[in-house]
Amino acid sequence: MQWPLLWPAEQRGTSAEVRRKKYNWHVFRVVCVKSALVGGGRTQQHCPCYDANMGRKNRNDKGKGSKSDEEQDYRSSRSVSSEAIRGVSAIFFVALALFLILARFGVGGIVGNALYKYLSLLLGIGYLLLPLSLVLLAVLIFQSFEKRFGIAQMASMFVFLLSGLGLINLWFPGDGGILGKWVSEPMVSAFETTATALFLVAFIIASLIVAFDIHIGLVLTSLREQLAVMRKPREDEDEVAVVGLPQEDTEPVAEEGHAAPANSPEDTKSRSKISDITKMFQKSDVMSDGFPIITATGSAYVPPPISLLSKNKGKPEVGDVRANMNIIKRTLQNFGIQVEMDEASIGPTVTRYAMKPAEGVRLSKIVALQSNLELALAASPLRIEAPIPGKSLVGVEIPNISRTTLGLAPLLSDPAFLQSDKPLLVALGRSITGHPHFADLARMPHILVAGATGAGKSVTIHNFIVSLLYRCGPERLRFIMIDPKRVELTTYNTIPHLLTPVITDAKKAILAVKWLSKEMERRYNILETEAVRDIASYHENVVAKALKFPASEEKEEPLPEAMPYIVVIIDELADMMSAYPRELESGIVRLAQMSRAVGIHLILSTQRPSVKVITGLIKANIPARVALQVSSQVDSRTILDMGGAEKLLGAGDTLFLSGEMSKPRRIQAPFTSESEVKKIVAHVAKGGEGQLPSEINFSEATSDIDVVFSSTKGEEVEEDELYPEAKQAVIEAGKASTSYLQRKLRIGYSRAARLVDMLEERGVIGAGDGAKPREIIGDGNADELTAEPLTEEDKENKLV
Repeated sequence: MQWPLLWPAEQRGTSAEVRRKKYNWHVFRVVCVKSALVGGGRTQQHCPCYDANMGRKNRNDKGKGSKSDEEQDYRSSRSVSSEAIRGVSAIFFVALALFLILARFGVGGIVGNALYKYLSLLLGIGYLLLPLSLVLLAVLIFQSFEKRFGIAQMASMFVFLLSGLGLINLWFPGDGGILGKWVSEPMVSAFETTATALFLVAFIIASLIVAFDIHIGLVLTSLREQLAVMRKPREDEDEVAVVGLPQEDTEPVAEEGHAAPANSPEDTKSRSKISDITKMFQKSDVMSDGFPIITATGSAYVPPPISLLSKNKGKPEVGDVRANMNIIKRTLQNFGIQVEMDEASIGPTVTRYAMKPAEGVRLSKIVALQSNLELALAASPLRIEAPIPGKSLVGVEIPNISRTTLGLAPLLSDPAFLQSDKPLLVALGRSITGHPHFADLARMPHILVAGATGAGKSVTIHNFIVSLLYRCGPERLRFIMIDPKRVELTTYNTIPHLLTPVITDAKKAILAVKWLSKEMERRYNILETEAVRDIASYHENVVAKALKFPASEEKEEPLPEAMPYIVVIIDELADMMSAYPRELESGIVRLAQMSRAVGIHLILSTQRPSVKVITGLIKANIPARVALQVSSQVDSRTILDMGGAEKLLGAGDTLFLSGEMSKPRRIQAPFTSESEVKKIVAHVAKGGEGQLPSEINFSEATSDIDVVFSSTKGEEVEEDELYPEAKQAVIEAGKASTSYLQRKLRIGYSRAARLVDMLEERGVIGAGDGAKPREIIGDGNADELTAEPLTEEDKENKLV
């Protein structure tokens, strides 16, 4: 025997009478626990169901939990449950309904035929309402497991049957059977036909409402929502924000990260449908025949015609925008996140679906569901931008089914590029919304381009160079190009903009950096003399005024130096850093820190974004970065200090970050082919023959290449004022070491080590031999401060 769980363990196994009494007391104790908690006891004062005796009912409380009822409850626990009885009843009603239907078609046997004969007289053609009512009763019984089922539901189904028979007899006189005639005729005589039909329909609806416990308010609300959803594709089609690439009248973005102002407030709220991308760039080639650019010296420079560059090819295919919106919304709702879809921005590579989360939703929850959204949308990689810069929205960027290959021609013929007065304006590409984006290299002032192999790094560099060739002539802009791979930048060897042919040797690259440092100092001296703060002020206040108001022939004063901008391009930084990491890093850092004001700008690129290549000092001084597709989030953090580049699609899909942005902006870079670059170089080289010298002799700037490589952190090898004392000290002591000079001269380790190196270079002391002191090989009189370093032959003679 299984004891009821309500009995305490110590009460199991006693006599039946004792168990019954203790069981009754235990049940009542649970039922009246509220009284026990409030009153602090189980007395008649707090619980009127009890007297002072344990478990004994108050005799004045009749009909509430009598002893017979308690025994019945106890016995019912052993009998069949009411749920099972209701289930059997429902099955019986369904079987009876099916039997009546079979009897209607003469396959119910003798009983079925007899039953159909009498019921058809009673119900007429409304005979089928009886099995329908039985099925509805079965449904109600099944629902009774969750809702209440009783006499009201049974009575409502009977009213449903009678009202249906009366309505049938009203429409088809004599066909409603005896019951139908009995219901309809008295009502017709009292209310006429129309009012009778109205009342009978009302009875049918009321019986169904009572039977199924329907809430009218909820039903009406649901109907309104369904109607709104059905009308939405027709009425709100133009209200869904589907932003494609810009039309002809769309204002472009003139500055990095800043959209051009709209003409009116209505323009900012305008929403357009998806349109053919091939219609979005039907602009005339305003530069088809080239246009003259007046340089600082007054000469004209004609850039290549825009017809040499390609236009956009193909159009983006995004699939069903509304279906994707519904999938995103439904997927987030499955995880308890309520969002409201806002707009869809169609770009050349990806489509961004913007949504507004409900109040109180943490953005980290949405970002954590990226894998679930990729599974639901069958799209990968998927990038979530939370939030979208400048908006209180969250963006989900999904790759397009087919993408557009952007050309450089529409960007360079855009009014924002043509009408700008910035000489170093370069084309970055188009954003997700299709707007063109440009960046001013003089404002950045240096830029780092990094990404995996094949992601579009070299094409991005070509875009920058071609943009600058269309902006400036050789008198206003000069290049120093360093290409360790020997195949990417050597195509530009013939253009007059180069200060020297493309550098492919690592040692000569270090010399170029050395020359740039001296050129930077020379320009700073000129700015100091002219009392201007940067190169732009120098061109405006010194050069322009000298051209506008030339000196008289008597004075014959020379024109001030034009001082062109210098753009240094290093195509593969990793290869250079692996050869000479200390020298190159120190030179780049020094230029990045100080060269902006004198018009020297750096464009660095690498396909190995590691901390050994992109060091902390380089990142600190180069805030503008272009990240292409990388293999891991670690590489993305190395470039941008944040993740995101690992989710790019390659082929020019970039993240652009400048010092003015808190978050990177996704931009699709245009594609410039090798044939286009060759045509542009041929045109520029042909028009610039014999204008300016194309080389600088780096040997004049640095007499000894070893001096460059022996320098530390880009510092000049200068004479130390303590050098005579150090030389005299080591000669008198007959030994030389760094620690000895530290103690003797009371200086630091770095300075003492430099003095030891200088003494060794000038032949005063010998080379180091482990922990032994260095040997003195000089006599103390032959070496002066201006003496040249001793050769190996001289050192051998002195040793002899």
